[in-house]
Amino acid sequence: MNAMMPTRLRTLVALAVIAGAVGWGLVQVVESWAGRLLPVPWLAAAALWLLAGATAYWAVSSRPRIQGRPGSRPMPPVVAARTAALAMAASRGGALAGGFYAGVAIAMIPSIGIPTGFSTFWSSTLASVGALALVVCALWLEHICRLPIGPDDRRGGRGPQQG
Repeated sequence: MNAMMPTRLRTLVALAVIAGAVGWGLVQVVESWAGRLLPVPWLAAAALWLLAGATAYWAVSSRPRIQGRPGSRPMPPVVAARTAALAMAASRGGALAGGFYAGVAIAMIPSIGIPTGFSTFWSSTLASVGALALVVCALWLEHICRLPIGPDDRRGGRGPQQG
């Protein structure tokens, strides 16, 4: 069974670039087919910032439990593993959302003089920055959940050989 590998920055960048192209393309398609600008509600930015805040709170509250600091209740290993999986999913989801909304914001630059374009530009920009905050908090939470390096990790990450 393979161990979970830490999130790589290049994976997140690739996801963000692909999602950014999709966001930019969607704005172009909606504008040419429907003759209007793609609306981005302010609630999208608020939701991403709320997720980033919740992830940061989880990281701050989990850190002493995982490190086994005195006065804190130890975190069960299964909860730590689920927390690490949640952090990995949050970083990937944040990269996708951030890239998408960044693509929308870039596509809205020529329409910034129109009230709808102005509103969409700023709501998508705030959503993109909120998604970036989510990625940062998720990577921090994932880092907190890592186990210390042991002798098995130094020889290639393999555990006991299973026959």
